[in-house]
Amino acid sequence: MIQIYPAENRFVSDHGWLKSYFSFSFAEYFDPGNMHFGPMRVLNDDTVQPGTGFGMHPHKEMEIVSIVLKGQLRHEDSAGHMETLSFGEVQRMSAGTGIIHSEMNPSETEEVNFLQMWFLPETSELQPSYEQISFDPEKMKNRLLLVVSKHPASDQTALIHQDMTIYLSKLEAGKSITFEQKDNRRIFFFVIEGDVLLNGDHVLKRRDSARITDVSSLTVETDEGCFVMLIDLP
Repeated sequence: MIQIYPAENRFVSDHGWLKSYFSFSFAEYFDPGNMHFGPMRVLNDDTVQPGTGFGMHPHKEMEIVSIVLKGQLRHEDSAGHMETLSFGEVQRMSAGTGIIHSEMNPSETEEVNFLQMWFLPETSELQPSYEQISFDPEKMKNRLLLVVSKHPASDQTALIHQDMTIYLSKLEAGKSITFEQKDNRRIFFFVIEGDVLLNGDHVLKRRDSARITDVSSLTVETDEGCFVMLIDLP
């Protein structure tokens, strides 16, 4: 089954310095029917204004993945990590038994737009950890590029403590890709930019998503070109 979630149906939270679109229940948005998709608990599409951001705040028992689409995001945490994240990089933080961190926009002129996802870990009481990897955007051209996995294939793949994988792909106009899915798995699909046709039948546009179950093969086609994210989940 392929269930489409239009971008315009996401909950919008606007605080001036921060504008967020929530795909799942989060903060002031609560819908008991939209709490999670398998171990996927959060997908927030955040835009933070220049010179502002999230001050120090705690997390616990969550795998947190951030992907910057535009601008820069400055990360600092209680374990001593201080990093700046840009497009072409993925950040993974395992909150485990507890960690405190901040996320700030270091620019005084440019906003930062990023996707942040939270996943439940396979096991609890993990030691907090942090990782930032770089990937070559050319390697996702007309193919699925693995950027997060429980079993990293290279130093361009971040390790996550859950039986899942995250792929990114940029398809040129008229191109297609196919993902073969294993039994008893699910797919979360998100259109970052462009237009998409799934399995020849489901049309998605910018920021639309799909929650997919009981599908053995997923074909992604595009007329005008697209930038997409595919998450394979238990």
